[in-house]
Amino acid sequence: DLYRVLGVSRDASSDDIKAAFRRLALKFHPDRHANASKSEQRNASDSFRQVKEAYEILGNDKKREVYNRSG
Repeated sequence: DLYRVLGVSRDASSDDIKAAFRRLALKFHPDRHANASKSEQRNASDSFRQVKEAYEILGNDKKREVYNRSG
């Protein structure tokens, strides 16, 4: 569930979704984990990709509407 990825409710505002994305993007951004182990880098990279994909849909009103109707 994309809402769970961002840690927001289904009725979250666009501003809430944007704030959640920024918070999580900063937390998981690959540059922030450059000195971590390969495993930690991979986990952070996977998490960052999931957060980015969730925001690409939920951060766009039309894509979010389609997502809400389909799921």
